[in-house]
Amino acid sequence: MGELLIVGSVAFDAIETPFGKTGKILGGAAPFIGLAASQFKAKSAIVSVVGDDFPQAYLDLLTDRNIDISGIEVVKGGKTFFWQGKYHNDLNSRDTLVTELNTLGDFTPVVPNDFKNADVVMLGNLHPNTQMSVINQMEERPKLIVLDTMNFWMDNTWDELMEVIKRIDVITINDEEARQLTEEYSLVKAAAKIQEMGPRYVVIKKGEHGALLFHKENIFFAPALPLEEVFDPTGAGDTFAGGFSGYLAETGNISFENMKNAIIHGSNLASFCVERFGTERMLELQKHEVEARLMQFRDLTQFNIELT
Repeated sequence: MGELLIVGSVAFDAIETPFGKTGKILGGAAPFIGLAASQFKAKSAIVSVVGDDFPQAYLDLLTDRNIDISGIEVVKGGKTFFWQGKYHNDLNSRDTLVTELNTLGDFTPVVPNDFKNADVVMLGNLHPNTQMSVINQMEERPKLIVLDTMNFWMDNTWDELMEVIKRIDVITINDEEARQLTEEYSLVKAAAKIQEMGPRYVVIKKGEHGALLFHKENIFFAPALPLEEVFDPTGAGDTFAGGFSGYLAETGNISFENMKNAIIHGSNLASFCVERFGTERMLELQKHEVEARLMQFRDLTQFNIELT
């Protein structure tokens, strides 16, 4: 059984979609990553920060799924990071209405001693200096360091982001971010440029259009499962990252061939995440549902062809 260290925000989200709206609910990148990774046989821990306004019940939801929370700092008198957003009718675009960094604003991560030799490190979308601090606390170089980032850090912390990118193995970003990072419209050219920056593997997420995996001259495409209804896209990318990194931590195999499987597992779990608000669907997800949908993914892309 491998070990997975997850670094990311733990937050309150308030979400509005064409199908309804919520009050403050469990959110942030780390819970989505952790809940997805908990579907696999890997020991996982979250490094993050919350205020003392964060309910113990939410922390219990994580520990109930064998996620180590000793790395989640609770700041006495502090307020937890809060994000509020409203999705447009197509669910592909959204407006951020409120962002309150609160305790996340001056967060200094501390990696638990038991996870300083973790096999896989999943660096969720945070300030590059925070991500670098975690890398520097590892006692041995992990088998795999996976990075998620976004255009905000490209706009505001370019030099720091480039330093982190030099130190990682896999980067997961969407197509818009890949183009911004490289100034290349072609995703094939963009992936090649990103590999020159340091990462050996590049994962480009295309939302409802699937995901691409690049390694040297090799390319793999995983479709997104066509769903009858998408309720709330929040956390889908983080759920993908959790499935991807959790599977790799369990198997310990970081070859390109096995990463293809990891991409499918990540896409599979993300397809559940969007069916309810926030983490609700991931909290009730059963193993038999996961396995049944994996077979749907297999059938979606399996075919025979004869050349004459």
